[in-house]
Amino acid sequence: MSNTVTRIRLAVVAAAAGVLVLAGCSSSDSSDKSSGASCEPSKGKVTLQYWNTVNGMDKVVDLWNKDHPDIQVESKNISNDQYGAIGNALKAGKAPDLAQVGYDQLPTLRSQDGFVDAKACKTAAGTESKFVPWTWSQASFGGEGVYALPQDTGPMAMYVRTDIFKKYDVPIPKTWDEYTTAADKLHKANPKLTMTFFDPNNAEWFNGLLWQNNANMYSYSDDKWHVTVESDKSKQVAEYWQKLIDDKLVRTDLANGSTQMFAAYQNDQMATQLGAAWGYTGIRDNLPGQAGKWSIVPMPTWGADGNSGDWGGSTVAFMKGGKHLYEAAEFNTWLNTDPEALALANEVGGLYPASTDGLKLPALTKGVPYYNNEKIFDVFAESSKKIDTDFSWGPTQKTVNLALQDAMAKAVAGDGKLTGALAAAQASALKSMDDLAIPATAGK
Repeated sequence: MSNTVTRIRLAVVAAAAGVLVLAGCSSSDSSDKSSGASCEPSKGKVTLQYWNTVNGMDKVVDLWNKDHPDIQVESKNISNDQYGAIGNALKAGKAPDLAQVGYDQLPTLRSQDGFVDAKACKTAAGTESKFVPWTWSQASFGGEGVYALPQDTGPMAMYVRTDIFKKYDVPIPKTWDEYTTAADKLHKANPKLTMTFFDPNNAEWFNGLLWQNNANMYSYSDDKWHVTVESDKSKQVAEYWQKLIDDKLVRTDLANGSTQMFAAYQNDQMATQLGAAWGYTGIRDNLPGQAGKWSIVPMPTWGADGNSGDWGGSTVAFMKGGKHLYEAAEFNTWLNTDPEALALANEVGGLYPASTDGLKLPALTKGVPYYNNEKIFDVFAESSKKIDTDFSWGPTQKTVNLALQDAMAKAVAGDGKLTGALAAAQASALKSMDDLAIPATAGK
């Protein structure tokens, strides 16, 4: 086992320890956490509820349903309000059997007693070796149980309109300094053109930028959390983007994935997008007329280490209240390890598999026609190798992300700066943990 994998395991174990403290405050029923639920097949035909946010996932479900008449799955897309829908369902006692949950939100939902431990299901528990190790650690809380199965990861890269760079004779940047220079040249050559956009309501994306700069937001030692959201490395990222915003080299009026965002790209108003592996289908499917104009290259880097970041990535979690754990484990395992299921999920939804076998799929080793037949997944595979595995999430991450987004939105509107948003997020982290009696202190 590599040192980096060892470190991520330790970080997640620490996270699990902190979450257990929180769980003890939020619920007196810990039977599922301590021993796992029973895993016996149901009698007769079963229909599972599976909630997700992936376009086209219903087609993958159809593939399963065709061959499993006694275990049918109903897919529901909750992308409009993913965690609101899950949270409300848990409160009402009407959670689905399975739900897509991002790695960063696992500790929060764990603290709300939202999962059931499926370690008694041999089908699911026996899949550990089939996943990238750090993803399994996060889904199992450091090997404590089997609360979810990893689905995908989000190694980041830069999507580039190569024709625009060629038109204005601007080199494609390899560092963040070069990115600023290129942004300035493109905007001066065409005032209607900006380098990209900064979405203040997307904390997960911004967290990926922090991750790339080794700006760890949390650590755990001496039986307490050390909150470092407002670290010097985080400030470096915030100050960088603040200058781009102040110089009007990036837009701040667009939301990722919105109709307005795609319209701006359609009208040649932006030259790059900083995205994750799962985003390749979004550009392909929404901008079909720009086939051959886009390439995918490594993220601009801060230094010689060439580190990258991760944005998103998800698990499929076993939700508290599900009545068919055995069948849910069967479907969940198939969904995230079967080559045919993984290939279709990548094709229709852009999922970049967390399964080690999935990373070897033929579709991920070939050129992609839309992107000049370039082997774009080689770029994401290399990015994945350069992600700092020390990075971990806090037990109140959702609350912290909301505070960060609120403050970033005010900053881009002229009320404060992005460094102030980091301070607000740090304060939110400490207060939310204190409210839940989780030992925490400000770190450096």
